Amino acid sequence: MSGVLSNIWRHPLKSHGREELDHANLNVAQAMPWDRHWAVLHDSSKKVTDNEGWMSCLNFSRGSKAPALMAINANFDENKKELTLSHPEIGNVRFQPNSEEGQKKFLEWVMPICPQDRALPSGIYELPERGLTDTPYASISINNHSSNRAVGQILGYEVSPLRWRGNLWFDGLAPWEEFDWIGMDLRVGSVELHVKERIERCLATTANPDTGVRDADTLKALNSRGHQDFGVYAVVTKTGSITLGDRLEIL
Repeated sequence: MSGVLSNIWRHPLKSHGREELDHANLNVAQAMPWDRHWAVLHDSSKKVTDNEGWMSCLNFSRGSKAPALMAINANFDENKKELTLSHPEIGNVRFQPNSEEGQKKFLEWVMPICPQDRALPSGIYELPERGLTDTPYASISINNHSSNRAVGQILGYEVSPLRWRGNLWFDGLAPWEEFDWIGMDLRVGSVELHVKERIERCLATTANPDTGVRDADTLKALNSRGHQDFGVYAVVTKTGSITLGDRLEIL
């Protein structure tokens, strides 16, 4: 089947909000620009990095441990380097993640929705271009709306695609077709990508992206199919641009 690019998302501050785009420029061996550019360190972070400065998600505050974070929306002003976050319980905050004052402002804002019996947010860590993706390589996550609908059919109700925190979403594919692409090359717009692996999912997906309350057993639904995977990770192999409506081509 022929897929069409229907949504583009980035997450400037890892696990703290999503922002929808209508186009993006992707570069070889890099994450989507400004996607997971920053992450929130917690007070138990070991801060062990690889030679690119990447750290495991275990060092950061995330939705699997603090489900209320899943209800955050984001808007990033690239010119001002200013991030605006909004949440239904605590309202809005606007700050510059790279400034000491901005980080203090953010920490005061987010603390009320963080479980007090777990490691608490303590600062913001930056990794330009490479991005703090969950993979130890700079990845783009690709997701299939038909697969999301299939999860909803298992659960018996509609599931928001925002639970999966994906970058690229496609319509017009068969359910779970994306799992057949492992090891294959794709073209979207003028960008080429190599699909590396399936994405194993965590408790973050059980939280409602409107409320931040855990209300869907997405992991049980996935495991009923014999796995806990949704979507695939890919790496950019040819620099180019993508725009909503671009068709997906398997090379």
